[in-house]
Amino acid sequence: MEDVLAVYARPPDPERPLVCFDEAGKELRDHVRPATPLGPGCPVRQDTEYARHGSANLFLAVAPHLGWRSVQVTGHHRRDDFAHALRVLADQAFPEAERIVLVLDNLNTHTAGALYATFPPTEAFRIWRRFEVHYTPRHGSWLNMAELELSVLARQCLDRRIASQPVLRAETDAWVTARNAAATPIHWSFTVEAARDRMPSVYPTIEPDTIG
Repeated sequence: MEDVLAVYARPPDPERPLVCFDEAGKELRDHVRPATPLGPGCPVRQDTEYARHGSANLFLAVAPHLGWRSVQVTGHHRRDDFAHALRVLADQAFPEAERIVLVLDNLNTHTAGALYATFPPTEAFRIWRRFEVHYTPRHGSWLNMAELELSVLARQCLDRRIASQPVLRAETDAWVTARNAAATPIHWSFTVEAARDRMPSVYPTIEPDTIG
């Protein structure tokens, strides 16, 4: 926890942008019967019955200092999906960065091994070296600022039925374009000092007679 909070407290560095990365699922559902459109004094009405069309995964990356975010829609969240998402982040989003300071949840797919299982060793090594990786602690995913952005995405874009991956991709692309045009940064105020003051239960207790 303190490692992640110390990273957040660093001043912005154009050569080493801070990027928080997370993933979420979206059930793909379609209307069985057409919804009643919006009208004067009448909200949209839809039948409670729906048709299932599987699910999709969304990889979200956000650079909180820059007010930048991206969403990649995939069919799964396996190791190879994560590896390809990292390569896009390194080579397309921040190709000129010296290194990308990356905050990740501590999942078993979020490792260098995912890259080596997907790409030849030289390519895996090249991509992984582009990142300075910091993991949130177990049960501490709330420390990942990407979760804040996923919450905004869920409220503004995903809180309705979306039937297919192409539609989901088009909708998230439109959301990303609007969010990036606003360039709204994320201001993180929870510090290491605040954690030590407010969360004593997460720190180990050292008995006086055990010191020495």
